[in-house]
Amino acid sequence: MWRRFLRVLRSFVGFFVSMAEDPELILEQNIRDMNDQVPRMNESIAMVKANVTLLEKEELKYQNDLNDLTAKVKAAIQAGRDDLAGSFAAQLEQVRSALARNQGQLATARAAYEKALTVKQAFLREKERKTQEALNAIRDYRRAQWQKKVADAMEQFEVAGISQTHDEMVRKIEEMTAVNEARMEMALGNVDEQRVKIEEEAKKLQASELVKQFKVEMGLLAPEPSAAGAEKTIGGKEAQKTS
Repeated sequence: MWRRFLRVLRSFVGFFVSMAEDPELILEQNIRDMNDQVPRMNESIAMVKANVTLLEKEELKYQNDLNDLTAKVKAAIQAGRDDLAGSFAAQLEQVRSALARNQGQLATARAAYEKALTVKQAFLREKERKTQEALNAIRDYRRAQWQKKVADAMEQFEVAGISQTHDEMVRKIEEMTAVNEARMEMALGNVDEQRVKIEEEAKKLQASELVKQFKVEMGLLAPEPSAAGAEKTIGGKEAQKTS
């Protein structure tokens, strides 16, 4: 009984975990986490670089002190002040020791800085690769989700009922088209086609006669005897109107 209860409990836990583990949300969070690491990495590299800069300044100071003490030792010896020369020489040894220690620390700091830059470049390349990979996976996931919705919709698609309605509507439209075409033919049959043709021919004759009159007026055509005797031209009419 206890084992059965544990199996049921594990099944419930597994169900809720699977519901919570949305691949798209997890990948987007991974991208944000990688982007958040860049400022922290830059801050760490800046601290390493600051240490290098500080050690370089100390090295320069030790070099100046070394040159200054060397000059003082030489000046004291030339002045016959061996006691001062010995004091300056002791200080010179301390500066040399500090300079050597500083140079060792500076070499280590520079190596650490170069290593940090290399690590950053490698991280940025890996971040770019993983980001692109995550974006591609997110697109594939969204496409899969859309395909799932389409598949679910297609599974619920009642083809038979829609096909029946489709055929019925097409048949009704065909019947309406046939009826209207028949009515159009009957309406055209009721028109006096002969009268329409006669009117069209009369209009053409009138237009032809008018063109001839213009040609006679322009001297492009010899006037007919009846037309010349009566002087019925368009130009003559226009002259009478203007007079």
